[in-house]
Amino acid sequence: MEEYGAILNGWLTVLSQLGFHARNLGIKGKLSPWRRRQVEGITLRFQHLDHTLGDIVLLWNTEHPGHLAVDLGSGLERLAWVRTQERWHQLIYGSFAEAAPPTTLDAIRTATLLLGHGITPSARGAGGITRRVIGSIDRDAARLGVGALVREMYGYWSLVGVLRAPWPEIARAMEEEMRL
Repeated sequence: MEEYGAILNGWLTVLSQLGFHARNLGIKGKLSPWRRRQVEGITLRFQHLDHTLGDIVLLWNTEHPGHLAVDLGSGLERLAWVRTQERWHQLIYGSFAEAAPPTTLDAIRTATLLLGHGITPSARGAGGITRRVIGSIDRDAARLGVGALVREMYGYWSLVGVLRAPWPEIARAMEEEMRL
């Protein structure tokens, strides 16, 4: 619990340095653990004014309670959104925000990440998820192709980690799957 508290304290310090002042931060949750199969945990949600920023979860294995992990569930996009108060899709997609329905933009963004990590469309498993995500792209909205948005999202995901496939291959795979 001390380590969990220290991580929470460190995160509050980071938030304060980003301009989320302590007087406007709140933490909500219960210290009683929840349980899902072999995992138990404690979840605390933190917010700034009326906006939820994310959560911090202390997890442990029920059979081996000494095996602990902390999951800090807050994305940089969410923090940027709360700081700027910009419309979500405008913040995420910039000049592409009005180019297609939000579900299509989200699907292309997600498919870029999946395909970029080598999770190709298939009938089952992780590839089945990739197939379903690509299947949710509005074909009329993507009639001229997905390359420009894939290139933009590829640039974003490349800031987070190294993608295995180059963006043109991702766009080709996505467009090929949409033709099925």
